[in-house]
Parts: sequence; C-alpha cells; structure tokens
Amino acid sequence: MRARLSVLLTLAAAVAVGAWLFGWWSSRMERPAEAPTAALPLNLDELRERAARGDAEAQCQLGLAHSRGQGGKPDYAEAARWYRQAAERGHARAQAALGELYEAGQGVPRDEAEAARWYRRAAEQGDAFAQYSLAVLYLLGKGVPRDLPEAINWYQRAAAQGHALAQYNLGLRHRDGDGVACDPVEAYKWLSLAAAQGLADAAEARDALERNLTRPQLKEARQRMEAFTAPHRRP
Repeated sequence: MRARLSVLLTLAAAVAVGAWLFGWWSSRMERPAEAPTAALPLNLDELRERAARGDAEAQCQLGLAHSRGQGGKPDYAEAARWYRQAAERGHARAQAALGELYEAGQGVPRDEAEAARWYRRAAEQGDAFAQYSLAVLYLLGKGVPRDLPEAINWYQRAAAQGHALAQYNLGLRHRDGDGVACDPVEAYKWLSLAAAQGLADAAEARDALERNLTRPQLKEARQRMEAFTAPHRRP
C-alpha cells in the first residue's frame, strides 16, 4: 500500500511540474517578439535601397530573403554577399547566418574554421544560435580543436538564453556525467525546459529519467526550474 501511495505521489508531482512548465512556456510564447532595430519595408526594392546605403539590419534581412528564396529559388551566394556586409558591420544575426553558410558550404566554399570564426563573433555578442553552433564545433573538433569544456561553456550560455537544443544536450550530459557533474535533477530540469519547447527527444529522455527520480528529487527539479524561469516572466 505504501509503495503504491509513493508511486501516486511521485506521478502527481511530475504532473504538477509538467503543468507548471506548460503554463510558463505558454506565457513566453504570448510575449511579443522584440522589434527590429529599424522598421524595414517588405518591398525588396526598398530593402535593397536601404541595404545599399549601409543599413546593416536591411543587409541582414536581404540576406535572409535570398537564402529563403523569397521571390524565387534560394540564392545562397547572394545571401552570403549581403550577410557578409552586415556581419562586417558587427551585426550578430548576420554573423551567425554567415557562419552557417560556411559550415554547410552554401554560397561559399565549405570552411568549418571560417564558420567557427563567424559563430564566435556572434556568440560573443550573445547570439544563442551561434553559441549552440560553436558548442557543436568544439564538441566534434570541426574547424577548432576538440575541446569538451569549451563546448560545455557554449552549451551553457545558449541554454541559459532558452535555446532548446542546447538545453537538451546539456540535460543529456548532466544525466550521463559527460563533461559535467552527473546530476539527474539538473538533467531533468534542462530536459524538461527543452521538452516544453516541443523537442520530442527531450520529452522522451525526461520521461525515462523521471522513472528513476524520487519525489524529493522532482521537487528539487521544480525549484531549479522556478529559479531559472522566474526572471523571464512577465511582471
């Protein structure tokens, strides 16, 4: 009877954590996105005119339009040209996008060292995608020497900004004690946060881990998630 009661209490705690996370993530999704640095016209001709005048945000948006094939097929070479102009002006999203093109060899020769260089410039400005991408390069030793502590550093920085894949990978590493302390509670926290953003693999890993956690551990995980998410909530 006691064993059954313990199982029910553990399940109830897990449900509470899940419901709380869903509510937090829903509120995050309702928040309006930050406005761009300037109100950009949707007309491509106007966008080109602003880009030609040296507007870095317009140059980045024009690169994005070409990479997505807006108005036709994707033109990665043209995307790279405009991303580069914005990146050289210090535009973090353009730097990250240019790094991605170098990593994939789209519109430019494939060059993982050059990808790492542009990712780093964006990552140091706080771009979460670039931080995650740089972590992967360090983990695999592509374009940079393999360096697990450096990979963990960039995973942590991206995860702290809410990057789902970084949270998922950090959760797995805490679960396995790979490069970080083995901490199932910390693993559950990161996996839950990633799962709340729709990552099915994270949800599966979290659910498997949950079966081995005690009720106090689940309570601790919820407290850690609360500490992580509290600063991001709307007043």
